[in-house]
Amino acid sequence: MANKNENDNGTEEQESKNIKELGSVRTKNPRGNIHCVNIILQVECHMALPPQNKTTKYEHVLPQLVAVEENPEIDGLMVLLNTVGGDVEAGLAIAEMIAGMGKPTVSLVLGGGHSIGVPLAVAADYSFIAPTATMTVHPLRMSGVVIGVMQTFRYFQNMQERIIEFVVSNSNISNEEFKRLMLSTEEIANDVGSILFAKKAVECGLINEMGGLKDALEKMYELIAKQREEKKK
Repeated sequence: MANKNENDNGTEEQESKNIKELGSVRTKNPRGNIHCVNIILQVECHMALPPQNKTTKYEHVLPQLVAVEENPEIDGLMVLLNTVGGDVEAGLAIAEMIAGMGKPTVSLVLGGGHSIGVPLAVAADYSFIAPTATMTVHPLRMSGVVIGVMQTFRYFQNMQERIIEFVVSNSNISNEEFKRLMLSTEEIANDVGSILFAKKAVECGLINEMGGLKDALEKMYELIAKQREEKKK
């Protein structure tokens, strides 16, 4: 009995540590075991942001995704998003990992899924957006020193095409519509791009459905049940 209590306490401590340090938690019930990952505020890459900034560190997220995929006790992945964006390559790396998973994945945009948060949201098998959430679609931006030569322009263009192709191939929005939203001059007063409220994000095909946590969990269990049935065949 003492050993059981010690194990339970150890599990609870580990879960608390995961929530605090990695922003992740695992839930278990007969319908399916779900691993939940947070992607919040700014996605950080090779350069560490100031300590007062809350960030999602891609070196924390990528190993979690590998562990989820390889762990037979985990049935699906839930991705909760409230991000302003961040590093393009780090964001795309996480998005590609989510899109390439064999287990069911569901994303839920809460608050905001801006900039590189758009590919992260659509990377899942099925995406939700909360009724009060928004998403910002805009062209690629770069900070720091930029060399004004043709090679830089081509690099920008190629990176932007990578983002467009990923979003279009993982959602129901057309290439033309996504580019139109990205390059619109009517939505943002001091910038190029579009701010999409929940209803519009669904109408244009970027996000699958408007809903909350209950809806996202129901969809997750539905996808888990479907995969279990397919494995029986």
